[in-house]
Amino acid sequence: MATTIAILVIGLIVLIVGGDYLVRGSSSIALRLHLSPLVVGLTIVAFGTSAPELVISIQSALKGSPDIAMGNVIGSNICNLALVLGLTSVIRPVKVQVNSIRIDWPMTMGASLLLYLMIREGYLGRIEGILMVFILTIYLFFTIRQSRKVILASKAEDEEEIPDTPHKQIWKDIVFIMLGCVGLYYGSEWFVGSAKGLALSLGVEERVVGLTVVALGTSLPELATAAVASYKGQTDLALGNLMGSNIFNILSILGITSIIQDIHVHELILNKDIIWMLLITLMILPLMVIRREVGRIDGLILLIVYTVYIYTVLV
Repeated sequence: MATTIAILVIGLIVLIVGGDYLVRGSSSIALRLHLSPLVVGLTIVAFGTSAPELVISIQSALKGSPDIAMGNVIGSNICNLALVLGLTSVIRPVKVQVNSIRIDWPMTMGASLLLYLMIREGYLGRIEGILMVFILTIYLFFTIRQSRKVILASKAEDEEEIPDTPHKQIWKDIVFIMLGCVGLYYGSEWFVGSAKGLALSLGVEERVVGLTVVALGTSLPELATAAVASYKGQTDLALGNLMGSNIFNILSILGITSIIQDIHVHELILNKDIIWMLLITLMILPLMVIRREVGRIDGLILLIVYTVYIYTVLV
């Protein structure tokens, strides 16, 4: 027991350090490539922090544990927008850009609705997976292209959100990002491995493990990265990371996993958990629109919602 707890603590420390390195490297890359921190959060950081979900989902599907694969993504998305965004906004109110309202949130909600429609028959197959990856590719191309145009037209708008100058040598940026991704990946592996072992030994069903223990563990990279970005005042990166992570979770992780192996969906995930994901995603919109920021009170509300959801899963 003591060894397992030690691994949990070490994993959390590695996650926090990894999040710091990833924020440093990606912020510098943003300025060098004339991309906004928001877009870097939606691409580089989101992909790096979603790596644990991808590995676990593929392994779970191949090993005959589809409930963990699907529960991992659904639970992680709920965790991102309720727990992680809630905690991040309590640390510091999260600013909201117009593009987050017009493009990123609709894409997140659209991906969630698409997943809901695709799994109505009880499984996610190869054709659906190919479609998801195709949609993600188009979205990333459009997002990066638009961002470069905006930043080149007016760099002054982002002066407070990114470093004044990038690192003189680009290899330093790359090393920071690589170290960050490695730290996030192994930190999550250590946390999830020990936590999952404890949960399964207590006889908890795979759906519950996927929605809670695994989802929380794989969302720790997002939590660490968003918290560090928020503490440093880079709130565009924090919000962009969470939105991008949810989009990646659905379109990339479930897309790639279902291409490799069909994913069968638990009845409760279909009729209960994904509904929670849709409602929480919908709930984010008015919080973003009213004051163009997710404030501390909003964060507390999101934390309460997450607590209620976890309670419904466990009882």
